[in-house]
Amino acid sequence: MVPKRLFVTAALVAPSSAWTVFTVPHTSGRDDTPGVMQALSVGNVTSNATILFEKGTTYNIFTPISFPIMHNVEVAIEGNLTYPTDIPTIQAEVASSSYPGAWFAFSGGTNVTLRGTTDPNWGWVDAHGQAWWDANQQTNRPHGFAFSKVSGGAIRDMKIWKPIGWNFATSGSSNVQIVNNQILAASTTGRRQVYTASQCYSRSLLCPGFSAGGTNLSFSSNYVVNGDDCLTVGNGAKNIHWIDSYCEGGHGLSIGSLGEDGQVADVENVLIENTVMNNTLYAARFKSWTGGNGAARNITWRNIAFNNVPFPDGPPPPSNTANNTRVEDFLFQNFAGTIEESVSDPIPSPIIFSPFILATRSRKVRA
Repeated sequence: MVPKRLFVTAALVAPSSAWTVFTVPHTSGRDDTPGVMQALSVGNVTSNATILFEKGTTYNIFTPISFPIMHNVEVAIEGNLTYPTDIPTIQAEVASSSYPGAWFAFSGGTNVTLRGTTDPNWGWVDAHGQAWWDANQQTNRPHGFAFSKVSGGAIRDMKIWKPIGWNFATSGSSNVQIVNNQILAASTTGRRQVYTASQCYSRSLLCPGFSAGGTNLSFSSNYVVNGDDCLTVGNGAKNIHWIDSYCEGGHGLSIGSLGEDGQVADVENVLIENTVMNNTLYAARFKSWTGGNGAARNITWRNIAFNNVPFPDGPPPPSNTANNTRVEDFLFQNFAGTIEESVSDPIPSPIIFSPFILATRSRKVRA
């Protein structure tokens, strides 16, 4: 089965005669979230508007921002954003019953764009994750951006510095372009959040890059240094295209994990291509839970260059496990690189992986 080339159309947010530009106010030393929430509650910036974090300002996002359903809205992060530096403060927010599920939570809408800037000094979102990694703190970690139930739009030119939890999730969204984003989650102290072949792998403080859920999603020209999946494609995802990107230090380009607690999970039409994997644990990977159900169909990894990667397409599952997730039309094509042979698989059951050992440069699997 020839993999389909996936195309995504995303409507561009364009100003009109009734377009509103709301510049987020900033007060030194104070939480700037209330100013955003107040403007959103009035309603005049939830359609045909730009919500602007302006260049030259570092905004204090000390509490989560929950965006309502919006239409034709651009959230422009041209200034820098900072989380609280105090771990207990963030943990209290995440534990609260009013926590929206992510520090920046988009509830849905049409033609919604989240964009940063190509200016190397501005547009950074700093979560101060280093303190969490050094403390090996995993309780009540905040997720980053939940871009949920959005139809049409984009996530582009975003820059994330030392995130605490996962970064971008697109659950339930459709026709969205995710382009030219950077995620830098590498430790600069003794505790390494990212995997390297020269050290033992640690499961602490994992930080996935992109979690693809939804339909007709296009990921291109993204740069990820992290300690978990660079890309993970989850249940219900359909028509996903990932291309021209770079991944370092994490777990690779993953389908799943699927079928936790026996759930029926389905993924269909995924094309992952033209990507460099550097010092990652895996390159291509399929994950499903023991006892899981459902199917993964028409999945292609091709033109994958890897350096110092122990498992280019994941280890085989334990021989004594049962799994009912059907895999159909898997293609691994044109993998080339160097394999680190001194590392054993660190992930125990009950998650099991692709049973296909990379033996040739081009190979098709139907099971």
